[in-house]
Amino acid sequence: MSFVLDSAHPSPLHEQLRVQLIEQVRSGALPAGAKLPTVRGLAEQLSVAPNTIAKAYRELEADDIIETRGRAGTFVSVHGDVTQQQAQHAARAYADRIHELRVPADDALTYVAAAIRK
Repeated sequence: MSFVLDSAHPSPLHEQLRVQLIEQVRSGALPAGAKLPTVRGLAEQLSVAPNTIAKAYRELEADDIIETRGRAGTFVSVHGDVTQQQAQHAARAYADRIHELRVPADDALTYVAAAIRK
C-alpha cells in the first residue's frame, strides 16, 4: 500500500489520504481484513502530522470503510451483502494461511482457480 500526498493540491491532506484509501479498498488492493499502518507510523512515512492521519481514519471509520480493534490496530472493514462478506472472510483466512505456509502468491492463486473450477 502506498499513498502520495501533495501539499500543493487544493484538497486537504487528510482528504487526499481518505480518497486514496477508498480507491485502494474498492480496487481490491486493500482487501477486507487488511491491517493498516498505525497513525504515527503512517504520519512518519508520509511526513505529515499524526492528526492528519487520525482525521482521515476517523472519517473512514464513520463511513464503515475501516474499523479500529483497540490495541490490535486498524483494519479494512468487510463490505457488501452477507455472501460477499463471507467470501471476503474466507479469502482473508486463506491468504493468512498461505502466508503462514510461505506459499508463493502465484501458486496460491493457481490452487484457488483449480478449486473453484471443480
